[in-house]
Amino acid sequence: MSTTSLPASDRIPALREALLSAAFTADGLLDRLGASAYAALARSETVPALRATRGESPLDTLVRLFLLQRSVSYERAGAALPVEECVEDGWLRRDGDEVRATVDVRPYGGPEGEDWFIVSDLGCAVGGAGGIGSHEEGVVLGVGGASTTLAGITVREPVASALDVGTGSGIQALHASQHATHVTATDLNPRALAFTRLTLALSGAAPADLREGSLFGPVADETFDLIVSNPPFVISPGARLTYRDGGMGGDDLCRTLVQQSGDRLNEGGYAQFLANWQHVEGEEWQDRLRTWVPRGCDAWIVQREVQDVTQYAELWLRDSGDHRSDPAEYSARYEAWLDEFEALGTKAVGFGWITLRKTSAAEPSIVIEEWPHPVEQPLGPAIEAHFARQDYLRERDDAALLAAHFTLAAEVVQEQVGMPGAEDPEHVVLRQHRGMRRATKVDAVGAGFAGVCDGSLPAGRILDAIAQLMSEDPVLLRDRTPQAIRLLVEEGFLEPIRDGV
Repeated sequence: MSTTSLPASDRIPALREALLSAAFTADGLLDRLGASAYAALARSETVPALRATRGESPLDTLVRLFLLQRSVSYERAGAALPVEECVEDGWLRRDGDEVRATVDVRPYGGPEGEDWFIVSDLGCAVGGAGGIGSHEEGVVLGVGGASTTLAGITVREPVASALDVGTGSGIQALHASQHATHVTATDLNPRALAFTRLTLALSGAAPADLREGSLFGPVADETFDLIVSNPPFVISPGARLTYRDGGMGGDDLCRTLVQQSGDRLNEGGYAQFLANWQHVEGEEWQDRLRTWVPRGCDAWIVQREVQDVTQYAELWLRDSGDHRSDPAEYSARYEAWLDEFEALGTKAVGFGWITLRKTSAAEPSIVIEEWPHPVEQPLGPAIEAHFARQDYLRERDDAALLAAHFTLAAEVVQEQVGMPGAEDPEHVVLRQHRGMRRATKVDAVGAGFAGVCDGSLPAGRILDAIAQLMSEDPVLLRDRTPQAIRLLVEEGFLEPIRDGV
């Protein structure tokens, strides 16, 4: 389908009003379908939603048209939509007395309860179970787990300029439009730019500056306060599907995107990406990623998942529907993936988040870690707080740290672990119930220190009191404890009171 065959945007306000009037919203769908059918729809399972929309209400009609891609009568569609205009503008295709949707229109709830709509190719709202492989190469996906993850981890401070690289159906540009004065969105696929225009308009958002091209090519040497990208990060043989395959060797596309972003950031600006990276024989994956970080940037890289090469190949062969093809063809494609990994020396593939922040600090902070455990989304505030803590620690030596005041972060609890009935615990664990939801073991000094941090006393005075209670030398305790305090601050268990320094 060419770009010119996509719906026109001239009369979108009237269409948006009709969708809202019918309660064709995220909340409206949940109320109408029920939690079970709503969740099934997110897995591309349509039978429960079909059963739930057997009525004749406008909402039932819209669900069947845009989410289930079923035909409805022209008359029934007219009770829910300005049907004549929708046919003329290309949202619907008429076939005799029936109409069908030409695109997927999916309600999406914004962070402040906004009623948004993501427009994408039919059957491509979430990928995988919908059989993406049956579509042409230039298909544009809608909302999926990766796109919502990136939206959740993005720092949402007001900024003058934001750039969405590889915008797809426009979900990241839509989020950015709420806190950026000017949004630029790029994509190699002109069809994706057309979908982004529809998504923004149908959601009632301001239009973005849409530019065609690869990576940072369309923006030359312009700089931004925020850069986001959910790129085609899949490491595959060739670039058969542009919505997911990078088209460069190995993880070169993700590496190039990260390395080049440093020169496009304004001071204090953030660049945030989802990415895949290779685990190569004879090389630590952390060392590989450290070389990606551009000069003049702090970085926080979190590996969320690792798959061996067979798991990885099977995941993406299923994503494209190749497992439903001729067995010989499937085997040949599977072999091609394994040949590619063997040639690259790749033993596994990691997936995770990369956040950069432009800094003028003499020694940028680079934190690379593995954290496969559940987190609390949206994580944007926690990511911003991480970099603020890095600034705080970078500016203070041990003496300044001992003079500082701290409080225990909200919703941190202490757990004592040991055998039932034992007089003393084997160890003490501090556990977060917000943000990254970390847990860390602490010794008796660490537990005691964290437990009394209420901001009233400087750290050194607290250690002196602990030394007296434990009959320890206060000078030695002051010497050995700052590193433990730094770790508790860095990981968010302790929050500094800046006015108390």
